[in-house]
Amino acid sequence: MTTKRKNVREAAMDLLETIEKNQSYSNLLLNSTIEKNKIPAIDIGLLTELTYGTLQRKMALDYFLKPFIKNSKKLENWVLQLLRITLYQMVYLDKIPDRAAIFEAVEIAKKRGHKGIAGMVNGVLRNIQRQGLPSMNEVSDPVVRLSIETSHPEWLVRRWVNQFGYEKTKEMCEVNLTAPLQTARVNLTKTTVRECIEDLDEEGFHVERSPIIPEAIRTLRGNLAFSRAFKKGFITIQDESSMLVSYAVDADKNEKILDACAAPGGKSTHIAENMELTGVVYSLDLHEHKVKLINDNASRLGLGNIKTMVMDSRQAGEQLEKESFDRVLLDAPCSGLGVMRRKPDMKYTKKEQDIYQLSTIQQKLLDSVSPLVKKGGILVYSTCTVDKEENETTISKFLQDHPEFNLDVSMKDRMPEPIQPLVTDGYLQIFPQDFGSDGFFIACLRKKV
Repeated sequence: MTTKRKNVREAAMDLLETIEKNQSYSNLLLNSTIEKNKIPAIDIGLLTELTYGTLQRKMALDYFLKPFIKNSKKLENWVLQLLRITLYQMVYLDKIPDRAAIFEAVEIAKKRGHKGIAGMVNGVLRNIQRQGLPSMNEVSDPVVRLSIETSHPEWLVRRWVNQFGYEKTKEMCEVNLTAPLQTARVNLTKTTVRECIEDLDEEGFHVERSPIIPEAIRTLRGNLAFSRAFKKGFITIQDESSMLVSYAVDADKNEKILDACAAPGGKSTHIAENMELTGVVYSLDLHEHKVKLINDNASRLGLGNIKTMVMDSRQAGEQLEKESFDRVLLDAPCSGLGVMRRKPDMKYTKKEQDIYQLSTIQQKLLDSVSPLVKKGGILVYSTCTVDKEENETTISKFLQDHPEFNLDVSMKDRMPEPIQPLVTDGYLQIFPQDFGSDGFFIACLRKKV
């Protein structure tokens, strides 16, 4: 018996239900849903928009729905997801008429539930259409209001307001609701940026040079992972903020470099390319399947100067020779609060306690890898978070315990020109609103001679 293919809205509804129930990653589930339901190419954009958009705006949608639902506790989860998706279309999407969105919702409710549920869904949505949305101005506390408006947990908004002030937090929360741009790094050992752009244009992609990173491109149309340029190893999909790590490391030809938490290999391969295939980049990761990803990437890019090892970096200090590396990169496990645009479900699963636990792990990793740096060598610490506890505080604690290291203020001069104003005393904190990239932190430390 063949199963009837689900339409886009029903597929999105099921996706959201699974994400919420299993705390699954939205990006992985979305890809498998597209394949399993054979979603036509023309509908993939709408499915992505409905899934990510509804996730991004979940708290605001629930605030709007609340006055119109009599007993939300009795509501089955799929019905709540259906109401959220439909309201998302009514409030945030211009191209879909309200009546079409409501009609689709009622049809799905009839198919999935019974007449009573279909009637309730129709009633709730029609009432919202008639009466309009409840105003956010009724929420007097500005932090709570910002939390609901931008669908960020209140603890997180409060924490950011304490660390960065209200205006900067508001900007960050608002940017987190927008879709990220796909960017890629051109492999300069195989091609030039100009030739790569010409190849991609010929293939039907619409790309432009990055105004921030000389070897980067931004895509305005098409997924570069499916391009010939990607298959031939001319490009690596990587965020512009992440590319800046290689500038901080600033590896020279024939040096010995350690990338301590390397998978899937974006930073290792960038460093290896910058060394023009000389020297060695030792790329470690705890898991064998992740080390395979690094090897696959290195092979696709034609980089023979990467050596991978399955190793827990917390033991690296005991297993590798002391002071044997010119430069060490620790791209530490972190809360990922800088990449919420790519993983909107993350906002609702993170807890404040996670940040302090991660800070402890980050300290242990720094303690483990720091003895491996040669005298006069460089230790680069990076995270894809904006939280001070995991960033400046972690580095301050490390420097207190390790007087043999200093902040390397010369990192500023190594950065691309547009980035230099953001560097302070060997620290670089990028916010998502700075130039539309991921939130990211880099600290550069030099070991005394």
